[in-house]
Amino acid sequence: MGPTLHFSVQRKEWGGQIVDELGNIKTFIDVVECGSFSAAARRKDTTVSSVARQVKALEDELGVRLLNRTTRSNSLTEPGANFYERARTVVTELRSAKQEASSFQTTVKGLLRVCLRISASRVILPALPAFLERHPDLVLDVMLSDERLDLVAHKVDVGVWLGHLEDSRIVARRLTPSKRVICASPAYLAKRGVPSTPQEITQHNCIIYQGSIYQDLWRFTKGDEQIDVTVHGNLRTNTSPVLVAAVLSGMGLAVLQEFTVRSALADGTLKQILPEYEVSPTDVDTGVYAVYPNARGMTRKTRVFIDFLVDLFRRP
Repeated sequence: MGPTLHFSVQRKEWGGQIVDELGNIKTFIDVVECGSFSAAARRKDTTVSSVARQVKALEDELGVRLLNRTTRSNSLTEPGANFYERARTVVTELRSAKQEASSFQTTVKGLLRVCLRISASRVILPALPAFLERHPDLVLDVMLSDERLDLVAHKVDVGVWLGHLEDSRIVARRLTPSKRVICASPAYLAKRGVPSTPQEITQHNCIIYQGSIYQDLWRFTKGDEQIDVTVHGNLRTNTSPVLVAAVLSGMGLAVLQEFTVRSALADGTLKQILPEYEVSPTDVDTGVYAVYPNARGMTRKTRVFIDFLVDLFRRP
């Protein structure tokens, strides 16, 4: 069992000097992450003796040795490893809390790197000019990818992903649920007819989205009724733009995220099929989420952009 974490906001006497307990803990974390007292001292822009003094004060406070010291390297003791993992979590949360509190008074400016899922970009990109007009000191660096990139490694501030995730390193906020609709162009329906039941879908050319969680089976749900239909077609794709373009060109029927075709349905460019049913080609949650790295906290510019996304996806 490792030492119990006890953080105090007080500053207390140690060896005739005033010592900050939380500062000692942060210095210990720096030593572990940098690998040595000298590297930690360079990170903190202080002396090696000051770093060593703070770590020694922390060990005296806890009553255990946290580091095994040699002339060449330092290694964590068992209680030191336990303390490091728990202390790092607490310090990260504290940093996030401070950033969130201060973000309310911080100007929205600087560079914001965002990575958008390609299907979601159909909604987001047309709205960016108005967003940037409201925040003239903000610069957006936009990437498009259907992959869940490592946000920290790619220096991404905000990502827009499909599907929820359980990852303590990522904070997720849902923008819209996984509502899907079956669509076709008026020209296709005029030629092939409008299906009146899920079973009649098998008589139509279906454009199929491919992916690890997707199937050639479309599940229709209405109340307690559930109908599974195996579909067929002459075009498969793993990208939403191809799917949408194929439907718009009159190639066949497709299951699409409702938000990607909202405007096309509104102006009649596409027609919804079997609107009384909920339909999905997967059992996995495929709602749209705004995500950002937990370790960075929510800066003012991140908060403003995510609020913009929430408002955008809530619009009728």
